[in-house]
Amino acid sequence: MKNIYAELLETLKDGKPASLNTNISAEGQAEKWIKILPGEVKADFREYYYPEERLIILGGGHVSWPLALFAEEAGFSVTVVDDRPAFANRERFPGAREVLCESFEKCFDKLQVTAYDYVVVVTRGHRYDMECLKALLSGKIPAYVGMMGSKRRVLGVKELLEKEGFDKEKIESIHMPIGLSIGALTPGEIAISIMAELIQVKRQLPVEKEFPVSDTDFRVLEKLAVEEEPHGVVTILSTKGSVPRRSGAKMIVYQDGRIFGSIGGGCAEAEVMRETLACIGTGKCKVKKIDMTKDMDEEDVMVCGGIMEVFIEG
Repeated sequence: MKNIYAELLETLKDGKPASLNTNISAEGQAEKWIKILPGEVKADFREYYYPEERLIILGGGHVSWPLALFAEEAGFSVTVVDDRPAFANRERFPGAREVLCESFEKCFDKLQVTAYDYVVVVTRGHRYDMECLKALLSGKIPAYVGMMGSKRRVLGVKELLEKEGFDKEKIESIHMPIGLSIGALTPGEIAISIMAELIQVKRQLPVEKEFPVSDTDFRVLEKLAVEEEPHGVVTILSTKGSVPRRSGAKMIVYQDGRIFGSIGGGCAEAEVMRETLACIGTGKCKVKKIDMTKDMDEEDVMVCGGIMEVFIEG
């Protein structure tokens, strides 16, 4: 029988949004199945998933290296493209999901850019930047496109793209110069400014989605898809008030007390872990309400100040 999380990841990798649906039986056991979106089903609760947000870095130079590291830590699936073997290899980008040594002209056939992607153009020259921007503007527009360059260079790029007939509104949607204005100078600082802008766009200007998005850490889903060691899973079903994670966030709990992923840390995790450890190996599940607003002093308010409902599976 295929692992439900492996099936979910396969569906998402095919570019299909999906819901993971759960019913709880009278015996306290969970029945799960996947439904490709759109479309609703009757279930005790549903988690909505969209294809993983991929950061495509076009150019493998000095800014790309720290940017890839920061992006991986922020939860992006990173793909790096460069036509130079010295700049497009696993030794340089060990944490990237994919490293393509390919020309910028031909790489887009392999990339298959979607509306869920974030694309950073940091090639080594104006010619290659233009190749990338033309390809991006000719296809499905990603959630984010940014290009590095001076203000003067940016004006020139915009003029050239307009002369070639590209839609002005699409051109204006490109973030150039790239990154938040923080006075960045070094490659690392520039990478941080780009990363800050990516997070800002991701959190404030998301791609329009028909269904609410789960607070997903794909690394947890990937772990669940292959995990054979006995474990329990905690999923946030709903939240109210000040909580660090939202519905859909998952945490794996192992018999020795280790965890992978998080539902927010602090008092919430400590309380839930005890009950999850007791469920491991039983096949049972339960819904638990955690009220972190009770008996708070002034110091506690900054840590735990909300209510959340979690689903515990053994």
